Amino acid sequence: MSGQPSLARRLGTTDAVVIGLGSMIGAGVFAAFTPAAAAAGSGLLVGLVIAAAVAFCNATSSAQLAAQYPTSGGTYVYGRERLGHWPGFLAGWGFVVGKTASAAAMALTFAAYVAPAGWERPVAIAAVVLLAGVNYRGVTRTAKLTRIIVACVLAVLGLFVAAAWLPGTADPARILGTDLLDHGWYGILQSAGLLFFAFAGYARIATMGEEVRNPGRSIPRAITIALAATVLVYAVIAVTVLAVLGPGGVAGSPAPLAAAVAAGPWPWAEPVVRAGAAMASLGALLALVAGLGRTSLAMAREDDLPRFLAAVHPVFRVPHRAEAALAVVICVILMFADLRGAIGFSSFGVLVYYLIANLAAFTQTAGHRQYPRVLQVLGAVACVLLAATLPWQAVVGGSVMFAAGALYRIARIKLRTPNRPS
Repeated sequence: MSGQPSLARRLGTTDAVVIGLGSMIGAGVFAAFTPAAAAAGSGLLVGLVIAAAVAFCNATSSAQLAAQYPTSGGTYVYGRERLGHWPGFLAGWGFVVGKTASAAAMALTFAAYVAPAGWERPVAIAAVVLLAGVNYRGVTRTAKLTRIIVACVLAVLGLFVAAAWLPGTADPARILGTDLLDHGWYGILQSAGLLFFAFAGYARIATMGEEVRNPGRSIPRAITIALAATVLVYAVIAVTVLAVLGPGGVAGSPAPLAAAVAAGPWPWAEPVVRAGAAMASLGALLALVAGLGRTSLAMAREDDLPRFLAAVHPVFRVPHRAEAALAVVICVILMFADLRGAIGFSSFGVLVYYLIANLAAFTQTAGHRQYPRVLQVLGAVACVLLAATLPWQAVVGGSVMFAAGALYRIARIKLRTPNRPS
């Protein structure tokens, strides 16, 4: 990276925490509970605990690595530095492809809540273009808009909880259904893998390591704070939505939070919750575009993506070509694809991403170690286990995606000059 233009360090710890919260709360709280309930019923509560524990192990690895390598790219960079070029590439490829699909899913989720019937795809495309423009103007604008979105979403979630626990609405007896383990441990682990999708937003903090002030201190703190706050929010929302709808109701509703409010004595709150879901989707999409741009920048710097994408805007100090290219790809996906399986597909890619992060952190020396190695071992084993228990379509699709990435890199290596490292 020597001699290449760098990004500007403009983010403080609070900014990094907000970006992490915008990624996690937006992505999961309105989207992940339905498939998790379908897989595990009320056992999704156990799945949530497992997903949170795995996320903690992965977060400590990411924080430890980000402190040593405070540059853009996240696990793509960590894998290259600690394990070699191929593991780094696979981490970056999994992140870029999986999260591009996830970004399209977030755009469609936003459109589903706000667009007139038949206009969902055009509205989703407009949202991508708008937020790509915000990111283009600089990372501080990204952080400011994310701060506003997170505040609004948390206020809406507070309203949801208050409305759901009004007398005659929630029933604690519904939380566990007939049996917490009705769907077996396979179903619970599958729900954990699906819910892990919702926690993966703290990766956005690490991928933006080149733009955080005092990264060795700020990034570990931001990751820990954002993850702890998100676990608390998810636990409250999960218990609340189960108490109102029961496991079957959650599994059968594409918008369980809105359905839970509609079932109570405050029907006026339903459109407010829907507006909050739209805002949360925008927050997740905003952070996804930012994180994808930084990882693509890092891969382009190493010639794992076209070098054209390695440019940094001379005024706004952002990877403007990478972000613009990704916005175009997301818009193309939105025009043609049905992304109902995006959560499982994205989870598979992200679990491989964090498997490599844990393996990379395991190799760090004592001078850079902040957490015991047992956490990295547990995190790596859990990533493999959760990836294997995802719906088979996600496993097959994810495996094909990584195979395509390997073939792509082999082709690029053959086109490089003989002295270029592979």
